[in-house]
Amino acid sequence: MATSNPAFSNSPAFTQSATKAIQWTQEPSAQQLDELYARSAATPDQMDRMTYENVIQKTLGAFVVLLAFAAVGWFVPGVWIVGGIVGFVLALVNIFKKEPSPALILAYAAAQGLFVGGISAFYQSFMDGIVVQAVMGTLIVVGVTLALFASGKIRASKRATKIFLIAMVGYAVFSLVNMGLMIFGVTDSMFGLRGEPFLGMPLGFWLGILVILMAAYSLVLDFDAVKTGVQRGAPAKYGWTAAFGIMVTVIWLYLEILRLLAILR
Repeated sequence: MATSNPAFSNSPAFTQSATKAIQWTQEPSAQQLDELYARSAATPDQMDRMTYENVIQKTLGAFVVLLAFAAVGWFVPGVWIVGGIVGFVLALVNIFKKEPSPALILAYAAAQGLFVGGISAFYQSFMDGIVVQAVMGTLIVVGVTLALFASGKIRASKRATKIFLIAMVGYAVFSLVNMGLMIFGVTDSMFGLRGEPFLGMPLGFWLGILVILMAAYSLVLDFDAVKTGVQRGAPAKYGWTAAFGIMVTVIWLYLEILRLLAILR
């Protein structure tokens, strides 16, 4: 199953077979077979292959960096702008690199930490308690999605992924148009068109629910890509690619939940 997350789709470890069957150039002798049988089984570290533990460790490490710099962004006004710009540039660099760079991925985590921390502090300044609610909501969505995926009750499909991609394009176009309207003063709402009433609620409420579901499905695609990488025996270094891809999705999910809660207030 192809993933829509460019962090995975541009990496050869998740788009093609990472291992090849062993081929004998000639019929092995009985002595060679005995020697192979007598050898101890190689551990994942010895084989330098990606494992679920490998991915979890790298992902947690990246989020520790993100949270540390989020604290800086929370207490230092204005630095979130720099973090947002640098984070965007580093995201593009990491996406288009065929080989993962731990330093660049951790730098991305640091930059996004500044951005997320600053944005969170902004919302918290006039909506007390909203950040805690957004964090809890994010953890719940990630936890439920992971549990359903691990149990096999939810899986990615080609049809669902096509619908997801179409929805992503539509959402991107809407976001650009909405931003333009806000910049040029066409709408005076803090959230632009998202603040306009629709079916008894702000449009941003309905859109927010839809986008959160999209982010959850994106997580399913991410988990599926990790599963593929592990099953294909991808090199352990690609655990950093997995950590980066998951982090991109979780940050997106958190920001969408934060905005939805703000619209509802």
